[in-house]
Amino acid sequence: MSRGLPLVYGLSALGAAAVLLPLGVLLALGLGSDVALGGQVPAIALNTLLLTGLTVAGAILLGVPLALLTAYTDLPGRGLWTALLAAPLAVPSYLGAFAYFAATGAGGELSALTGLPVPNVDGLAGAAWVMTLYTYPFVFLATRAGLRNLDATALDAARTLGMPLPTALVRVVLPRVRNSVAAGALLVALYTLSDFGTPAIMRLDTFTRAIFVEYNAFGLERAALLSLGLLGLVAVVLLLEWLVGTTREQPGRTPRLHLGRTGRAAALVGVALVLLATLGMPLGVFTLGVLREGSGGLDPLLLLRSVSASGLAAAAAVLLALPVAYTATRGRVGRLLERVTYVGFGVPGIVLGTALVVVGLTLDFLYQSLALLVLGYVVRFLSLAVGNIRAPLERAEQGLVGAARSLGAAPGEAFRRVTLPLILPGLLAAGALVFLEVMRELPATLLLRPTGFETLATHLWQVYEAGAFGRAALPALLLVVVSGAAVALMLRREQGAAER
Repeated sequence: MSRGLPLVYGLSALGAAAVLLPLGVLLALGLGSDVALGGQVPAIALNTLLLTGLTVAGAILLGVPLALLTAYTDLPGRGLWTALLAAPLAVPSYLGAFAYFAATGAGGELSALTGLPVPNVDGLAGAAWVMTLYTYPFVFLATRAGLRNLDATALDAARTLGMPLPTALVRVVLPRVRNSVAAGALLVALYTLSDFGTPAIMRLDTFTRAIFVEYNAFGLERAALLSLGLLGLVAVVLLLEWLVGTTREQPGRTPRLHLGRTGRAAALVGVALVLLATLGMPLGVFTLGVLREGSGGLDPLLLLRSVSASGLAAAAAVLLALPVAYTATRGRVGRLLERVTYVGFGVPGIVLGTALVVVGLTLDFLYQSLALLVLGYVVRFLSLAVGNIRAPLERAEQGLVGAARSLGAAPGEAFRRVTLPLILPGLLAAGALVFLEVMRELPATLLLRPTGFETLATHLWQVYEAGAFGRAALPALLLVVVSGAAVALMLRREQGAAER
C-alpha cells in the first residue's frame, strides 16, 4: 500500500460521513423530541401515498404503450419521437406545475386565449396529472430498453398459433419486461415522494409540503419527525428498487408491427397530444410571458448567484468524488464507501435541507452561510460525480497506469502524467452534471440559502408566492434550458455505460 493511500481512504470516509450526517441529525432530533404530531400524519401520509400511487399508475399507463409504439411499430420518425417523448425529463415537475397553475382556472392563460372557462388544475388530481406527465419517461425509457432486448421468436410463434396481437403483447411480451417496468415505476415513486414543488404549487398537503410549513413556523422538531416519516417511505422504495433485477435475454431479431394508415395517424395524434401536454404547455405559457413582460425586471445577479453557487458545488463535489471513486476501485471497503454516497441522492432535498439547518443552528458560523448551502449541494449530488469518475478511473488503473508503475514511475507521477489526462473527460462531465443539477435544485436551496441570496429557482418560487406569474417566464425558460442540458448529459452517460 502506498503512503498516500490512507489519506485517500480518509477523504473517502469523510465524504461518506458528510452524506450520513443529515440522517444522524434527523434521528437525534426527531427521536429525542417530545412533540406530538397529533392527527396530522395520517392525512399527510394518505395524500402522499395516493399521489405516489396515482402517479405510478399514470406513468405505467402512459409509458408502456409509448414504449411499445416506438420500439416495435413502423411509426414514421421513431427516433425523433423517442427523443421527444423522453424530453419531459428536462422539465422539472415544479416548472410544469407552475405552468399549469398559471394556465388554468379563472383568469388563466387558456381562458384569456380562448374566452372559455377552464377548470383549475390543482389538488390531488392536478398534482397526479402533472407528476405523471413529467415522470412517465422513467417507465418509457426503462420499458423500451427491455423491449429492445427481446427476440421476436416468441411473439411470432404466438401469432402463428392464432393469438390476436393485443393478447400476444399482453401475455407474451409484457411479462418478459415486467422487471423493466417495475424498475421505471419505482423511480417514479421515488421522484414523487421526494418532490416538493409540485404538491406545494398544487396545494396538496404531502410530507414535503408539511415539512416546509413546519420549518417556516420554526417547528424544527416537528419537521424532523415528518422528515423521518418520509425517509421511511423512501427507504421502502429504495429497498424494492434494489430487489428488482433486470431480466436479460440473448438479443435477437426485433419485432416489427405494421400499424396501417389509420393506426399510424392515430399514433401520431396520440404522441402529439402527449408532447403538447408535457412540452407545449410550459414552453407556450413561459414564451407568452416573455413576449408580454419582456425580462420582467429579472436581476442579472440572480443568474450570477446561481452560477457561482453551482460552480462552487461542482468543484467541491468533483474534488471529494475523486478519492471516493479511487477507493471504490481498490476493494470492498472502498466500494462500501462509494455505496454510502448514493444515500445522499435518495434523500429528498427538503429533508436534507431540514437536517442541515439544524447543523447550522448548532454551529453558528455555518448558519445561513454559502458554505452550508454548498455542503448541502455536495451531499445531495456527490453520487452523480462519483458515478462519472469511477468508470474512466477504473479503466485507467487497469491499463496504462499499471504499465507506468511497472516502468518505475512513482504513484504521484503516474497519476499526474497518466491517470489525470485519461480521466479528465470524466471529471469535466461530473462537474458539468453537478453544476446543472444544482442550478435547478429548489427545496434545499430554499432552506439553506443565506439571507438575501436568491437563485433562479428560488426567484421562481418567490414569484409564485407573490402571484406575479409574468416575472417567472424568463427564469423558467432558463431553467428549462439548464435542465435539458442536465438530462442530455445523464442520458449520454447511460448510453456510454451501456455501450461499454
